[in-house]
Amino acid sequence: MTRRFPWPDGRLIKAAQDGDVASLTTVVMESQPHVRKFAKSLCASPQDAEDAAQEALIILYRKIGTLRATGALASWMFRIVRNECLRQMRLLVSRSGEAAAEPEACAEQSAEEAVLRRMEVERIAAAVSALPRDQRQVLIMRDVQGLPGNAVARSLGLSNAAMKSRLHRARAALRHSLALTDQAADQTA
Repeated sequence: MTRRFPWPDGRLIKAAQDGDVASLTTVVMESQPHVRKFAKSLCASPQDAEDAAQEALIILYRKIGTLRATGALASWMFRIVRNECLRQMRLLVSRSGEAAAEPEACAEQSAEEAVLRRMEVERIAAAVSALPRDQRQVLIMRDVQGLPGNAVARSLGLSNAAMKSRLHRARAALRHSLALTDQAADQTA
């Protein structure tokens, strides 16, 4: 039987927004299980999920006063976690792209090239983050982090065949998603 944790109630959130430290601490503590669960479902790895959850809870602690409606805490926190997972994904994709670039390609880029590259990284990161969790994990571990297939299979508790199947589905879904965004961009141009 799984234990259900309630979100903090409106009175507690309001007291936290008004600066009551004990209420704020309680809001953070009661939000923590939800934030961690959401981060685990979105982020590429357990470490990224933990980092995203911690960052989201820090933002909650620092900026609860900016929350407009006390009933919107859950959606606000989920948005923060999602944005943090996307930020981490962008960092991973850009780091792997920088490592693969040739030295001449790292020479000064024009401002336009830098903006276009950043837009492309964000588009890829969004497409990867939209993949189902099992596909996203395999794709990031294999293609972004460059881990050997047998290491990926072992760490996820899969057979090599199952890992390859998930990786194939993830790559196909990613290609399809990127093709759709290309088509949408062509239609608006």
